[in-house]
Amino acid sequence: MVDRHAGRPGRPARTTSFVVSVLGAFVLTGLPVAAAAAPPSPTPPVPAPQASAAPAPPSAAQTLAADKPSASLLRAMQRDLRLSDAQARARLVNEAEAGTRAGRLQNTLGKHFAGAWVQGATSASLVVATTDAADVAAIKAEGAQAKVVKHGLEELAALTAKLNAAAVKGGGLDAPVRYVDVRANKATVQATSSAAADKLIAAAAVDRRLLDVKVSADRPRALHDVRGGDAYYIDEKARCSVGFSVTKGAQQGFASAGHCGKPGAKTTGFNKVAQGAFEASVFPGKDMSWVGVNNQWAATPRVKGEGASDVKVAGSVQALVGAAVCRSGSTTGWHCGTIEQHGTTVSYAEGVIEGVTRTTVCAEPGDSGGSYLSGTQAQGVTSGGSGDCKSGGVTFHQPLNPLLDEFGLTLKTASEQRDPSTQETSGSWGAGKIYETGARVTYDGVTYVCLQPHQAQGLWQPARTPALWHRI
Repeated sequence: MVDRHAGRPGRPARTTSFVVSVLGAFVLTGLPVAAAAAPPSPTPPVPAPQASAAPAPPSAAQTLAADKPSASLLRAMQRDLRLSDAQARARLVNEAEAGTRAGRLQNTLGKHFAGAWVQGATSASLVVATTDAADVAAIKAEGAQAKVVKHGLEELAALTAKLNAAAVKGGGLDAPVRYVDVRANKATVQATSSAAADKLIAAAAVDRRLLDVKVSADRPRALHDVRGGDAYYIDEKARCSVGFSVTKGAQQGFASAGHCGKPGAKTTGFNKVAQGAFEASVFPGKDMSWVGVNNQWAATPRVKGEGASDVKVAGSVQALVGAAVCRSGSTTGWHCGTIEQHGTTVSYAEGVIEGVTRTTVCAEPGDSGGSYLSGTQAQGVTSGGSGDCKSGGVTFHQPLNPLLDEFGLTLKTASEQRDPSTQETSGSWGAGKIYETGARVTYDGVTYVCLQPHQAQGLWQPARTPALWHRI
């Protein structure tokens, strides 16, 4: 039974505890003066006025911001490419400048152009290929190495297009990769066997002598985006909705409702493709969970909005009571209402849930776990409620910040967010941490007090975000 007097306009709510069915029964599973004067000296002649020199145009590296790389990018380059910090920085600048020079040469060489590439640990060497030896001088004039080859890039691209067309008609799955290798000056087919490559080449009616065949058992697979509001299925029985994309170290996943599944339960995505499994789940008491996804899925900072549009998530600043809030779910889509109360306790048939937020947004079975947003700020995941989206209803969402804190997760956002495990901090503030109103931190030796609950983003340092932090 729902206390139908609670929250009714004109009458104060008598209690913050409600008896509500979980959405599926309504389980919705489904930031100096000189000391002495010197003798006068002759007055020098006044030079004629000259026009001020025009500022130098920015370099390619400056234009592409390659001269100011992020620390996280440099760390990744050092780790994966086995470079020093200086080498990584030099490589970024060299590649930006090389791209400009290669572009100029491609325009100059026209049909003779056969590709360009950089080489060396710091990409200090640019190589440009041409089918005409007369172009060597022009290539060297741009500071590049010249390589004279037999086939132009346009010729090889046309050959590859024929292979692609043949793959569309059949045989592409066993010869799944096709490209132009400019360094080898050949078109390339990657196939599971030589026979599979031969079959595709014959179907395309191209000269095999112009091709390089690589045999590999690898079969590329599509990456499916994790997006708030989309459906997912639990053990092929129940359906819930994605809340928000999250990460935990290198593991990607999404936040959802606890009643959607127990730890270990397997999930498939909206497209019925194998997705992952519940890493952790709490219900009752709280209604929170998160699913770790496999490498076929990529976490995105997006929530399914109205129609075909998506909403980008910028953070998790908790909105005030009375604020507008919108919900995305796989059953009823995108619906909005207002925040009525925070810190509500709800009694479901399965047990008591504490700390949820009550809203006037409607929901129906299958919407459970879906996203609640105020503007671009993530609020929580759908827990339960009453009514429906035809006659109206009341819903409760599990606030997101406590969920992130409970499981040590980082919200995926559209703004820069560095990995909190490697984030360098100045004082006690740190990206990825959850802050409540009144929390005090130090940053660059200054003390700040938190103004709004949120998970700190990489660009939300206290000194730069007066909307979130007050200097004291």
